[in-house]
Amino acid sequence: MSEAGEKDRGTSKGAFVRELVVLVITALVLAVGIKTFVAQAFYIPSGSMLPQLEINDRIVVSKLAYRLHDPRRGDIVVFDSPTPKAEEDQGGLVERLLRGLGQAVGVTPPSTDEFVKRVIALPGEMVEGRGGKVFVDGREVVEPYLPEGTTTSDFSPVAVPDGRVWVMGDNRANSADSRVFGAIPESTIVGRAVVRVWPVPEASFL
Repeated sequence: MSEAGEKDRGTSKGAFVRELVVLVITALVLAVGIKTFVAQAFYIPSGSMLPQLEINDRIVVSKLAYRLHDPRRGDIVVFDSPTPKAEEDQGGLVERLLRGLGQAVGVTPPSTDEFVKRVIALPGEMVEGRGGKVFVDGREVVEPYLPEGTTTSDFSPVAVPDGRVWVMGDNRANSADSRVFGAIPESTIVGRAVVRVWPVPEASFL
């Protein structure tokens, strides 16, 4: 092969590598951008939302939902832990990008603890647990998503402050929720769970 031919081949190979690097970086940036502003896949870390959501299920959380309307009773939401752990070492740029991509598709745990629960009471409402049921402003909350026979532990009436919501897990006997840490600030809500995507045979809207 002539020197010109070898040079052309080397130039073509170098261009391909550069294009590949640009494509990979672009894909990572888009994934992180989508995760930050639009939607994020999230894996279920505990059994607090059984039976609707099982451990290791993957859900897609809309980050746009509450820019269009306020949280609603019955919504399943993901929110920052009321007792966050110390910040972890963030690592280098490549590591952060790879972690962001993993979090965006739901295969890597979030860098900080996040919870998934259901909205039960809204700002300004009075919520209480009585006789195995939940009451809001004195009226029993109809909860068709709970298995038949589910009972909720009694708790004294609580006024939900402005800017906060009262959240509870569907697995009432095994859920650390607002009965433990109180109503959560709406500002800590990451988004609303809209669809379960894994396992595939059980994919469904939420």
